Amino acid sequence: MDLMDFEGEKLYFEETLSPVVEDLLQQAGEMYGEGEAEPALTEALRLAPESLNVLVAMYRYYYYQHRLEDALNIAGIALSVTAHRLDIPLDWKQLSLAHISQAGPAAMALVRFHLLSLKAEAYLQLRLGRQAEGRAILEKLLELDSHNRLGAKQLLDVAETVV
Repeated sequence: MDLMDFEGEKLYFEETLSPVVEDLLQQAGEMYGEGEAEPALTEALRLAPESLNVLVAMYRYYYYQHRLEDALNIAGIALSVTAHRLDIPLDWKQLSLAHISQAGPAAMALVRFHLLSLKAEAYLQLRLGRQAEGRAILEKLLELDSHNRLGAKQLLDVAETVV
């Protein structure tokens, strides 16, 4: 299965948001430079807990603030949301090609989002010094993405050079 086959699908950032949530994300963007974006993002997440737009904004905020544990938590929420939408196992250890195929070509953009969230989790695990967990996730991604469209192989290669 080629994870690049997702033409014509709605992407996460095309999802409709309520005007209130849109305003909160806008405010957060404007306040980011002063480091004051978190209250607006937290409120947006409270109002739209399953919005991938909000989850990505929150993840990026935490990541760029070097709050890796918080970013990892948000990645986990995104994985939960997408696993539910795709009707696939949340536990990455149970995820198989059959699950990915079952989601089908009609949901390939969401499958990619899910797998990229899993890659983000792997990266954060590595950054937090949890090498075994990060590597195991990357190996699973390579099993699911035989064409390495998501770049897990390169990240795994780097991870294997770190003791």
